[in-house]
Amino acid sequence: MTLGTLVISIAITALLLTLVVGIISRRINNWLVSYFQNFCGALFIFSGWVKAIDPLGTAYKLEQYFAEFESTFNGTWFSFLSPLFPWLAEYAIAFSVFMIVLEIVLGIMLLIGSARKFTAWAFLIIVVFFTFLTGFTFLTGYVPEGVNFFQFGQWGPYVETNMKVTDCGCFGDFLKLKPKISFFKDIFLLIPSILFVFTHKKMHQLYGAGGRTAIVLISTAALTFYCFTNFMWGLPHTDFRPFKNGRNIRLEKAMENLAENNVEVEAYRMVNKATGKSVQLPLKQYLAQYLDYPKEEWDLEQVQSEPRVVLVRSADAPEGYTIPSAEGEPYEQELVAYLKERWGRLEGDTVSRLVEHSKASDFEAVGPGGSDISEELLSNPDYSFMIIAYKLKAAGEETVTELVTDTIYAIDTVAVEDTIKVVRRIDKVDKKQFEKKLYTWNQDYTTPWVTKVKPLAEAAKEAGYDFFAITAFAGEDKLESFKAATGSDYPFYTADDILLKTIVRSNPGVVLLKNGKVIHKWHHKQLPTFEEIKEKYIK
Repeated sequence: MTLGTLVISIAITALLLTLVVGIISRRINNWLVSYFQNFCGALFIFSGWVKAIDPLGTAYKLEQYFAEFESTFNGTWFSFLSPLFPWLAEYAIAFSVFMIVLEIVLGIMLLIGSARKFTAWAFLIIVVFFTFLTGFTFLTGYVPEGVNFFQFGQWGPYVETNMKVTDCGCFGDFLKLKPKISFFKDIFLLIPSILFVFTHKKMHQLYGAGGRTAIVLISTAALTFYCFTNFMWGLPHTDFRPFKNGRNIRLEKAMENLAENNVEVEAYRMVNKATGKSVQLPLKQYLAQYLDYPKEEWDLEQVQSEPRVVLVRSADAPEGYTIPSAEGEPYEQELVAYLKERWGRLEGDTVSRLVEHSKASDFEAVGPGGSDISEELLSNPDYSFMIIAYKLKAAGEETVTELVTDTIYAIDTVAVEDTIKVVRRIDKVDKKQFEKKLYTWNQDYTTPWVTKVKPLAEAAKEAGYDFFAITAFAGEDKLESFKAATGSDYPFYTADDILLKTIVRSNPGVVLLKNGKVIHKWHHKQLPTFEEIKEKYIK
């Protein structure tokens, strides 16, 4: 779904609701105000709902914002605010649930006209807050590396890779919007939000005062409980991420890499540094005239084609299609079969599909010595168990200094009567100091590792299946300490913490893989025994 499709769907829904309220209930005071009530209410309910499915996703996004705000305010007049953001990051999940429930409940209050003045002002405040977030995200595209956001005089041309937070998370993982689009969306929402403040008395109201209050209170309680079920006691009931059950990480990576390799430069866009004049020329024309646009006077930007995968019908191919850009690759026909299953029925002699970059392409696990073992893990033709822990939560750590004595001996020969004896003597004693970190572990965190993961690991390994864990980059001292504390005698690899957070919304979480395909995922609180997994999922 695109933003345009979503907006049209909500606009039609709002129109139907307005007609129902106006014609059947006859409670409309102002048709335009009522339409905006229904439009904004439906939009907030939908955008909040797709985030309520995955509250941890919103919490992780907030952590990114808080980290960026902390670094932005450091070294400025607002540096006194910097310590606030690490504190907020500690309570990101609580803030996430609060914002999600508030968004949906405000949408409901708009639809039924509950507490009109409060609702109008609350809607304005939350839209201003969203506008600030999306505006900050978008405007950081003008801030070059090494330049602070508040150094306005050093801003440069817009470069998407300058942005530290690449999307606002307005619709969770359901719909990714570019920051510029998100910002203008919120600018538009400022129009009805300001209108509501001045015309709140003309907003329609449904049911009686008691009925409206009951709806708001029941909704708040039910939504809060629902949010908790999607992270505290289990995984989100709907997974919008590229690691959901049934997806093949290995083939997703291959597909996205092919699409990115198919991108071509189609034109060049030049902007005059002095006048701001913009000129766009097709590639061939630019190559013939590039001397007319010296880099000292013009900023250049490539205009590239979209990343696509193209399939061509072939009677000789086992799957009926070939992928020209993957010709000769051993996975070509396997990928064709996977795409037929993923995209549905293929029609036409040539099939071209847009493929957007996802976190699947970023799957990279690091093994001993810093080696990339991703291909090894994803190419295992048998079932394997992957434990995901984006953070090993230590209760405390202490750095201790150990003194090591290094004794150097010298060998001498001594003549005793008619014999020569070899004598070893101490020549030098060196004392060296080494720093070592000692960790203590939170029992609440280690308990599922000991009571749930360890028995599963023992049973899986006994049955001959690979079992390994991937955690965020950590020192050897920390990994060894954790393994000793939990009795984990299986390999631990490392990866980027954002990648791990995306794979499964549980710490720890368990993923059953086969040849790179995600067979199933479990929250540690809903982890079945090996026998139950074997019976249901291992065929």
